[in-house]
This record gives sequence, structure tokens and C-alpha cells, in this order.
Amino acid sequence: MAARSIFVNLPVKDLEKTKAFFTKLGFTYNAQFTDQNAACMVLSDLGYVMLLQDTFFKTFTKREISDAHKQTEALFALSCESRAEVDSMVKTALENGGSPAMPPQDIGFMYSGSFYDPDGHHWEVLWMDPSHVQKSS
Repeated sequence: MAARSIFVNLPVKDLEKTKAFFTKLGFTYNAQFTDQNAACMVLSDLGYVMLLQDTFFKTFTKREISDAHKQTEALFALSCESRAEVDSMVKTALENGGSPAMPPQDIGFMYSGSFYDPDGHHWEVLWMDPSHVQKSS
């Protein structure tokens, strides 16, 4: 089976503010899929987050949009290359409009931190010791 891409779609209140927040965390955007309604945030060659202005997001669903400041709709976990990168990303998020989610967790082979973005979405950032992760066959 060929590798699949994933496009996570998130509603945001203020697209420009949200783009600025994630830019400070080091993310870039694919201009081909970015306009006044949406921004395609690049995580990797196969992973993307579509930040959709909430009015535009509503055109893709018949359900109400959850208020991420009151309910957790999902946990979005991103890998980091080191424990220091985990701490740096959380610190940068908190300094630029994010808010604390959970305290850091250190279980030896894995270290994680977390934050809420300005729209209340819960982000986990984690580092795992590569020697502890088994390769899938």
C-alpha cells in the first residue's frame, strides 16, 4: 500500500492570527492551497493541517462546530527531534498566544509537553527515543 497523506481540517476564528501563531512555531504554508478562507499548514511531505476560517469550515459539515475552548474535539500530536525542541515549542506557543494544557510528562523513552492554540485546539508535542521505537514491517 502506498503511503497516504493526511489533511486535518480545523476551524479557526481569525485566520491571520492563527497563521501568525503557527509561523512563530516554525511552520510554513503551501501557497497553492492558502487564501482568505483557508491556509494549508505543512507538517511534512505527507501531513498537512488545513486551517479553515470557521464560516468556511461550516460549508463542509452539517453539524455544529465544537467550541474547543470548552470541549476537547481531539488531541493533535506532533513529533519533535529532541526533548529540548519539545520545551522550546511549548515555550514559544505560550509566549505567542497559546495557553497551557497539561504538565510535561517524562516516562523515560518518551517526553511530551502540550498547549492550546489561540482557538483552543489541544496540541501535544513529543520526543521518543529512537532506540526504543520498533520498526514496523
